[in-house]
Amino acid sequence: MDLSKVSPGRREVLERIAQYERERRFDEDVENDPPAPVLLPDKVDYLTKKPINKFLRRIANRAGDRFFGKLVKKGIIETEAVEGREYLSALGGGAVITCNHFSAYDNYILFNAIRGSLRKQRLYKVIREGNFTNFPGLYGFLFRHCDTLPLSSHPRTMINFLSAVDTLLKRGETVLVYPEQGMWWNYRKPRPLKPGAFRMAVRAGVPVLPTLITMRDAEDLDENGYPRQIYSLHILPPIYPDPSLSEKAAAEKMKEENYRLWKEKYEEVYGIALDYGPGVETKPADAAKAGKVSGTDAAETEKAGSGETPAGKEPEPVSGNPIGGGTEEREA
Repeated sequence: MDLSKVSPGRREVLERIAQYERERRFDEDVENDPPAPVLLPDKVDYLTKKPINKFLRRIANRAGDRFFGKLVKKGIIETEAVEGREYLSALGGGAVITCNHFSAYDNYILFNAIRGSLRKQRLYKVIREGNFTNFPGLYGFLFRHCDTLPLSSHPRTMINFLSAVDTLLKRGETVLVYPEQGMWWNYRKPRPLKPGAFRMAVRAGVPVLPTLITMRDAEDLDENGYPRQIYSLHILPPIYPDPSLSEKAAAEKMKEENYRLWKEKYEEVYGIALDYGPGVETKPADAAKAGKVSGTDAAETEKAGSGETPAGKEPEPVSGNPIGGGTEEREA
């Protein structure tokens, strides 16, 4: 498409995505995000035990639902199809949902489609450290109080994170993880996955429910001069841990199956083979950068168990909005 009409900021992001795709740096962030404060253990109430946080969660979920509901009514967020609702029966006894991450809206697209199947459960979202510690205003409030599970570069906080996720899954809650890692704006191809989401599922003995959001261009442009996207949500068959395998092997098997399902659905919907194009060898400095991890994926949580600090890069602007979640709205 002609990028000359796209805003400079978004054009820069699209060009960086193209570069990182060529260099196979799929797990790196493409947004220009400032460094964020470290999330310390006493600054997050993962299980919302404090009365004040329960109150703020209720307010945040309602506010978030209204905010994103207005975007739906205005056509800014438009979902034209949801398929695979029969697989939502996998929810209710604890489950990890995986989804591709391409927009600040993908979280709400998913939540809005499955909210009726959550019953009394909530949709908890794994988010980046910077999204929790570095966002002002409404988005910051939502990121902190809408059933979010922030990652952290602090080892003790990550140990608490892992414990909380395990507790939530075993009590029957649903946890959303973006296993690709950072948000790649309007990127349609499924990217290679990280193992964290699948290890969490294996440890808790719960299934992974893969979902993939596909999109097509509308005739009008969005506020960035880019074609507005119309979405379809594809809920795919649940993947269950193999009890005969080790934790690592079982997680790897689930990860490969998730990617296979995403790839097949992508090729079915778009009618083309999944192809990342010709790759180029990255320079040593680039390769070192590629080792840095973005907080959107819970894979880095593995390091917390050993006391190793996760190599997490900081925020992405409004990546993975926190809305969508509990019975109230995520309840938002």
